[in-house]
Amino acid sequence: MVVQVICAFLAIFSFSILIEVPKKYLLYTGGIGALGWLVYLLVNSRSHHVTMGTFVAAVFIAIASHVCARWLKSPVIVFFIPGILTLVPGAGMYHIVYYMIMDQQNVSMNYFVETLQLAGVIALAIFLVDSVVYQIFRRK
Repeated sequence: MVVQVICAFLAIFSFSILIEVPKKYLLYTGGIGALGWLVYLLVNSRSHHVTMGTFVAAVFIAIASHVCARWLKSPVIVFFIPGILTLVPGAGMYHIVYYMIMDQQNVSMNYFVETLQLAGVIALAIFLVDSVVYQIFRRK
């Protein structure tokens, strides 16, 4: 688990450099991504449900991104886009296409449904956190 979190940090840090995140935010984006992956691993190991782990980790990443954005006076997107990268279901998309090419439509459809669920819970987590933050700061 420790190795996975370190690798997540390095991956997010490298991706942040690639998309030209300002240098002063690189450690924060890497930290958010690594901690988000740690939350995913912990929830997934307890619940044995990938969708629940993805949802809780996406909520954590969205909250951490908003906190860092307010604290460092920068846009939320600077922290959120790199941070959420580890949760994006890229392997699921790969498996969908692979099994379609291998003419195994049932397996492909199973991966399609799972990938759609994961993408949906990520979007739901973003929406929920952004809505709550908007309501909090609208009242002030």
